[in-house]
Amino acid sequence: MEAGEEPLLLAELKPGRPHQFDWKSSCETWSVAFSPDGSWFAWSQGHCVVKLVPWPLEEQFIPKGFEAKSRSSKNDPKGRGSLKEKTLDCGQIVWGLAFSPWPSPPSRKLWARHHPQAPDVSCLILATGLNDGQIKIWEVQTGLLLLNLSGHQDVVRDLSFTPSGSLILVSASRDKTLRIWDLNKHGRGKQIQVLSGHLQWVYCCSISPDCSMLCSAAGEKSVFLWSMRSYTLIRKLEGHQSSVVSCDFSPDSALLVTASYDTSVIMWDPYTGERLRSLHHTQLEPTMDDSDVHMSSLRSVCFSPEGLYLATVADDRLLRIWALELKAPVAFAPMTNGLCCTFFPHGGIIATGTRDGHVQFWTAPRVLSSLKHLCRKALRSFLTTYQVLALPIPKKMKEFLTYRTF
Repeated sequence: MEAGEEPLLLAELKPGRPHQFDWKSSCETWSVAFSPDGSWFAWSQGHCVVKLVPWPLEEQFIPKGFEAKSRSSKNDPKGRGSLKEKTLDCGQIVWGLAFSPWPSPPSRKLWARHHPQAPDVSCLILATGLNDGQIKIWEVQTGLLLLNLSGHQDVVRDLSFTPSGSLILVSASRDKTLRIWDLNKHGRGKQIQVLSGHLQWVYCCSISPDCSMLCSAAGEKSVFLWSMRSYTLIRKLEGHQSSVVSCDFSPDSALLVTASYDTSVIMWDPYTGERLRSLHHTQLEPTMDDSDVHMSSLRSVCFSPEGLYLATVADDRLLRIWALELKAPVAFAPMTNGLCCTFFPHGGIIATGTRDGHVQFWTAPRVLSSLKHLCRKALRSFLTTYQVLALPIPKKMKEFLTYRTF
């Protein structure tokens, strides 16, 4: 997909309905996730089941004309076509999913503890947050259950690993807390911190790529920003008019976006707490009554891997793609009952999950980042806003590096 083109539906995965599943289990796809290296896709397809699908998808799922784009040799350098789809029976409704960074030395140690006779190999793991407050940790390659983490008293709504590969896991729950876990402790994982302060269910948690900050969104008008070094509250970000339900950091950690039921996305500077921009989700066709006043409530927001685009899913049955420096969406796609979205880690594809348990894959803009943006991204990966402002450089350059040129 080129910039300015409408997203095209590449493929759709639909769950089966085997009779042995409890009919009372919900069928919603609350979470979708790609592994960081792009070799696996996971989705909570309802009925207590998580599907692990090798990526790229098999040809039968891809419409004619897109096979070459979806299954190129560049995307399959290690013969991943030999990987097999797996079904993880979690025993409870699955709400949150998170892949570990890959490969990482700690994950190899964790794998070795459960495979003492096996050679030392890389281990990609998947964390699943369940309806009963449990967190189950799975080894992706084999589908083996490695750990069961207990502590939360209600639904584990979201999960996030630190990108550094240290196997630190953050969980967000309806029990109004966040919990920090070290999966490399004592061979069975250890809870190392409980973060309290939210007054409502915690919907979402996101760790900054530089591993310095944690953002949490609950059924409140403000979001909390925590230090990942001291596990203390840095600040509350206030600006939304209704519950905040989703959040995500930019790839360089310089920006934070939050999505709310108030139909808006707010872009923040997480270092200063400054509100940089608001993106409003208005209906394409005006309605004659007030019955649809909440139809544009946001469900999910995420950054593209190069940091130039955002994707949002709203209750008005639209997937929107936004360019970072524009106030209006650059593309729309019709989708029904959307709940979540995520970009493929190498760009070009967006995955969305729906209330009926379906997953859809859409084309996303593929652009060559400008040299200016690449330099900004590299600098902001290790410089805070305050450090940039202290540099002996022209004002316009500081404004560009701190995303104040919108």
